[in-house]
Amino acid sequence: MTGYGKAETKMDGKRLVVEIKSLNSKQMDMSVRMSAAFRGQELAVRSKLGKLLERGKVDVAIYTEELTDGAEAGGYTPINKGAYAFHLQELKTLCPELTDAERAMAVLRMPDVIKADEPAPVSDEQWQVVEQTIDEAVKAFVAFRVQEGAALEAMFTEKLDAISALLAEVEPYEKGRVEKIRQHLLSNLEKLAEETRKQVDSNRLEQELIYYLEKLDVTEEKVRLRNHIKYFRETMSQQSAVSGQQSEGGVGKKLGFVAQEMGREINTLGSKSNQSEMQIIVVKMKDLLEQIKEQVLNVL
Repeated sequence: MTGYGKAETKMDGKRLVVEIKSLNSKQMDMSVRMSAAFRGQELAVRSKLGKLLERGKVDVAIYTEELTDGAEAGGYTPINKGAYAFHLQELKTLCPELTDAERAMAVLRMPDVIKADEPAPVSDEQWQVVEQTIDEAVKAFVAFRVQEGAALEAMFTEKLDAISALLAEVEPYEKGRVEKIRQHLLSNLEKLAEETRKQVDSNRLEQELIYYLEKLDVTEEKVRLRNHIKYFRETMSQQSAVSGQQSEGGVGKKLGFVAQEMGREINTLGSKSNQSEMQIIVVKMKDLLEQIKEQVLNVL
């Protein structure tokens, strides 16, 4: 499920920022970017967030920013003047064809000329501040998922209602086609009787007609589809299943399985539909179900 959370606080004269972004993924795929001072705690951050966020393609950024101008705060990286002068003199000797500006640009790209000091290891007190900021970012992240989950729940409910309404539209055509099939068979048999000059056994005709109609009966498919829709609703409402909150048992996967079973019943219903009106209804149901399947991937 997609999500976004951000939290900020002040720490040692700097702004500490924690950002969490997530896209849908079947598994937990976490990428963590941290300031050098915090890298020793990366495993702890991964473990903490892995339990809270459950799954998704998650990007985590933890960094600090200067609150004031870099020169006043000492935030700029100084130039190593000794290394600069040494490399500049070397280039004058080795590359006399270069201009002074070209040599200066080349020297400034050398790693030992501009090199930031190694950050001091973070203290326990500082890390407590970082953890609190992470917790605030997680709360904002979960709130985002809750909002998205409410929209998903409304969408699922709308599509399920539409499928149920279409299923009710099947019944009039289902009742009318029995007599239509009977008349079609009788008409063909009368033509056959005229050609062969033999009367058709009415009892055998009724037996064959019953067998034929049983093959086309969709009562079981309709009952099972209604049950699947009911179970989808019940599962969706369990433990705020689509609210972005963590739930045991993989509710999103369960909804995906139920949607697959709904698809099987709709497909069988379509294969038994021998009327264009019923087939049009089945196509509409399939379209609605595909929309559900696409969004089920975003449910935890």
